[in-house]
Amino acid sequence: MLNQELKDAVVARVLTRVRTPAQYVGGELNSVAKDHATVVGTVCLAFPDTYSLGMSHHGLQVLYSLMNDRGWACERVFAPLPDFEAAMRAEGLPLYGLETFTPLDQFDVVGFSLQYEISYTNVLTILDMGRIPLHAEDRDADDPLVIAGGPGGQNPELLAPYVDLFVMGDGEPSLPVVCEQWRAMRDSGLSREEKLAKIAGSVNWAYVPRFYQPIYAEDGTILEIRPTRDDVPAGIRPCVIQDLEGTPLPTRPVVPFVETAHDRIAIEIMRGCPWQCRFCQSTVIKRPLRYRTVETIVAAALESYRNTGYDEISLLSLSSSDYPDFENLVTRMSEVFTPLGVKISLPSLRITETLKKIPALLQEGRRSGLTLAPEVARDDMRAQIRKPIDNRDLYDGCAEAFRRGWRRVKLYFMCGLPGERPADLDGIIEMAETIARIGKDVTGRFADVTASVSNFVPKPHTPYQWNGMKDREYFHWAHKYLKSQVRLRSVTVKAHDIERSMLEGILTRGDRRVAAAMEEAWRRGARLDAWSEYFNASLWWRTFEDLGIDVAAYSQRERPVDEVLPWDHIHIKYGRDYLAKEQNRSVVQLEAMAGAV
Repeated sequence: MLNQELKDAVVARVLTRVRTPAQYVGGELNSVAKDHATVVGTVCLAFPDTYSLGMSHHGLQVLYSLMNDRGWACERVFAPLPDFEAAMRAEGLPLYGLETFTPLDQFDVVGFSLQYEISYTNVLTILDMGRIPLHAEDRDADDPLVIAGGPGGQNPELLAPYVDLFVMGDGEPSLPVVCEQWRAMRDSGLSREEKLAKIAGSVNWAYVPRFYQPIYAEDGTILEIRPTRDDVPAGIRPCVIQDLEGTPLPTRPVVPFVETAHDRIAIEIMRGCPWQCRFCQSTVIKRPLRYRTVETIVAAALESYRNTGYDEISLLSLSSSDYPDFENLVTRMSEVFTPLGVKISLPSLRITETLKKIPALLQEGRRSGLTLAPEVARDDMRAQIRKPIDNRDLYDGCAEAFRRGWRRVKLYFMCGLPGERPADLDGIIEMAETIARIGKDVTGRFADVTASVSNFVPKPHTPYQWNGMKDREYFHWAHKYLKSQVRLRSVTVKAHDIERSMLEGILTRGDRRVAAAMEEAWRRGARLDAWSEYFNASLWWRTFEDLGIDVAAYSQRERPVDEVLPWDHIHIKYGRDYLAKEQNRSVVQLEAMAGAV
């Protein structure tokens, strides 16, 4: 069952030379190690970022539990930190699944969960260190099937040369189908290409890039993305769970040995969002709206607590306060878990009238701050992005939180949205300082307020997918302007790294022609770009320049609505026409905003 020789080599020759070695040994509470000779098949779930982030991701725990319960040996692998990568390469050792130290190239399937485009180079690291041929076209019939899914794969073209098959939509129903079809064909004598064609032709949510050919115009734009076979779908549609209530929650999540980003139980209470904010990709790709019952949520949370001993439970959704029985849910959770000393957290609250009720429902929440995402501060900009909230609800909710012991508020905003004006930036500071003053009115001291400002990147499958991203000069000016407007010492502005946002712009909106530059950046040393200590912006910009990639043309160019986009063959529930209609409405509202200035 265990590859003892590899484990002994890693323990003796590698782990003594790296920091936090416990993240590389497996064996955690609730992890599942199986004999590969006795199972239906083997799959390794690959999270292309660090163990700390990957083990905090609820989706990984969901799929891990699901596949192990179906008779598969399901293991985990994460992007190694540079010290571990260097030591493993120096010793000539392969990357492996944590449960049995099995090298990645010995699994039937390796599946990547793509959460963030900046992590794409980590996919290459994992494949290369796992001794899986980097390019899909170089793999033979016996190599593992390399699949990928998740929000970071909504534009799959940059990873098209490296991934055999992308799964669009919900993973719970789709992952078992792909794994079981692939395993059933292992001894069929079919070529790798024919195996892939059989899977792609049997469903409408499996995208096999090798069966699709982009056709380019003389000016470099895309004319069409043409299927090269008649037995694969022309367009890919999402796989959707209709009955979320009937889909089991993981109640024995793996408990890490080391500190992770979120050391807590996560329970998904609903999937989808009732709102249609124009900037938000998640609300588009996760439709329709589906719920779990209060009874199911409480029971799963209690079982998970008994199996882990965590002292915090997070109720996950895109907008938790829009759960239809929200007050009853939070009341029931508090009744069950407050006597156990377990805190209930709500990481995604919408600003509505319900907000002012939450502090009373979550008495234990006073140990942390209140986190809210107004995104923008002016009513006309809110109408333009389609996020209708009322400042009064925000201020009333904060006042009630301060009355009940909260002392800090964190607000998430965006800058660089279409049509943004200096007045919109002024509004961010005005809102933050108003909340700080409400704290003084209620408690006698100014509340600590942090305005976290991200740089807007237009995402695929949103109405803003045709808009260009602002250039770095604009973001430098906006960040400096925001910080210059702060007058209260208790208010802090934290702005996201501009160079990383600029890289996100091209990795999010690029096509297959950018893939070679991404690979070259990886070969030059690009690793773990989401982490400030490892991100090397100049390496990327030199690579793009050396390979003749026009970064601005991909990330900052305004595109006409009739232009074929790199991801147009990947469909969403409401379709491209819906997005175009919303884009046109946005343009009308932008014109009205400009006329009102």
